[in-house]
Amino acid sequence: MSVLVLGVQQSKRHGSLGRSCIRYRCGLTNTIQDVLNQRPGWVEVKDDGEWDFNWCDVGWLRENFDHSYMEEHVRISHFRNHYELTRKNLMVKNLKRYRKTLEREAGRLEAARCDFFPCTFVLPSEYHIFVEEFKRSPGSTWIMKPVARSQGKGIFLFRKLKDIIDWRKDGSRSEEQKDEAQVESYVAQRYIENPYLIYIPLKAWLYRDGFARFSNTRFSLSSIDDQYVHLTNVAVQKTAPDYDPEKGCKWQMQQLRQYLTAKHGFETVQTLFKEIDNIFIRSLISVQKTIINDKHCFELYGYDILLDQDLKPWLIEVNASPSLTASSQEDYELKYGLLEDTLHIVDMEGRLTGKEKRVGGFDLMWNDGPVYTDVGLEALGSSCLVENTLLGQCLTLPKWRSYSKWPIVHSMSLFLCLVELFLYCKSFFECHTVKQ
Repeated sequence: MSVLVLGVQQSKRHGSLGRSCIRYRCGLTNTIQDVLNQRPGWVEVKDDGEWDFNWCDVGWLRENFDHSYMEEHVRISHFRNHYELTRKNLMVKNLKRYRKTLEREAGRLEAARCDFFPCTFVLPSEYHIFVEEFKRSPGSTWIMKPVARSQGKGIFLFRKLKDIIDWRKDGSRSEEQKDEAQVESYVAQRYIENPYLIYIPLKAWLYRDGFARFSNTRFSLSSIDDQYVHLTNVAVQKTAPDYDPEKGCKWQMQQLRQYLTAKHGFETVQTLFKEIDNIFIRSLISVQKTIINDKHCFELYGYDILLDQDLKPWLIEVNASPSLTASSQEDYELKYGLLEDTLHIVDMEGRLTGKEKRVGGFDLMWNDGPVYTDVGLEALGSSCLVENTLLGQCLTLPKWRSYSKWPIVHSMSLFLCLVELFLYCKSFFECHTVKQ
């Protein structure tokens, strides 16, 4: 799932100067490079040339943002302190603070709506607090993740405190690293032991939306050391001995929604997707006063959400740089469409009026409050307002964005299901969710 956020004032039309040529810089070599290359009127700038638009990586941002002068019209693909939401430890810190604020100002019932992230501690700084919580539920499973790494690197599961002690005493670290101040920070998170499992995936038509990622190996808590069971990252799954690149380990969001509706009913799935919408909004609001709001910036966030067996969505993490490298032709076409529509919303050409509720595959879901759309009921001579979110629902696509059949998974196993969605946020926080 992805969310796109733009800096303040970007919602206003800024292209009235009639720019016929957009100079862009791109620090990545994946799908976004193709999208930019093929955009009419856009010209790539090499080396130190002046640019109007920069799709940079976070490393470039960290080294150059504070030393760069940007004119009014310039746009860059990250907020200065995006890590307030995208580093695992800071995301939890901000969510916890926001939940406490809600409880103090609006009551426990409202604060309970933030009950969508697992019990989490930052190690080593919160080690002793973590130990107290760990001892309250002996035998439960926890997952350790380095706060600043991605693609499943450094992640492991454990059930015994001695596994943490072994980690802290890891002999592979240098003498300097053995100093507690030098130990890499991790988050210890209560593992969701009852994830939603899908049996014999259905066959349907591909459609552009978010992903449902699966493990390629039957789910079981008896093998917590097996990364192929517990990590759905493509970078991990594609190294499995029985991985089939033709079938892959992904569904599009439309297929997941169709499957869930057939199995659990329309009303249940409607409630589930409303809860996912709640995760988007609440997590963004939790950092609204913390993120440095710069009109030059926008962000394409990648949300990882895990469904448990009760169809409760859990926010696992938010990625500042969701993978734009395609694992299949269908994956490439989906990401190409996503990125092209992202550039439509950034609107360097100044084509938008600022009143749009839908641009390409994006729907405006938050504009200083929930966004609603008028659904006409002509036959009844009336209309009604509904939330402007269509995650995983069918929309008519141009022929060039049509897709072939869904990949069929022939295995009879039960697979761990983790949902990855993309959100684009505008003028922090006018949020757009990719609607498919």
